[in-house]
Amino acid sequence: MSQAVDVLLVEDNDDHIFLTKKALERFSDAANLTVHVVKDGVQAIDFINKKTPHEGAPTPDLILLDIKLPNKNGFEVLAGIKGDERHRRIPVVMLTSSDADVDIEQSYGLGSNSYITKPIKTDELFKKLRDIPHYWIEINTLPPKSE
Repeated sequence: MSQAVDVLLVEDNDDHIFLTKKALERFSDAANLTVHVVKDGVQAIDFINKKTPHEGAPTPDLILLDIKLPNKNGFEVLAGIKGDERHRRIPVVMLTSSDADVDIEQSYGLGSNSYITKPIKTDELFKKLRDIPHYWIEINTLPPKSE
């Protein structure tokens, strides 16, 4: 991988943030990957749109988005991303504890690129998290960066 990859993690659970960053940073040892974290839906939209305090934020190459978020839920954030011509090409992976069919349907209906359910056991969660960059960065071809 030659280009720098910016991942935006939208998650409000500190334990999940820690585990996700740890898994992604393990991958980033061999890659040029940076993880940016915001803890609610409004911050996510502000980061993507480079609004205060995120004016200098990079455009994410990949977004990992939880559903249950304060201020704006993941569905609202996803609809905002996929409804905006400037951002709709950014791959969005729903990364959530919900395995409800209605949430899965709604996510794909709004344009999610993938839906991953977080397992309860920490070791299983870490394995899934570790596999995310492997697929999205090594196997998959991301769209070209656009600023």
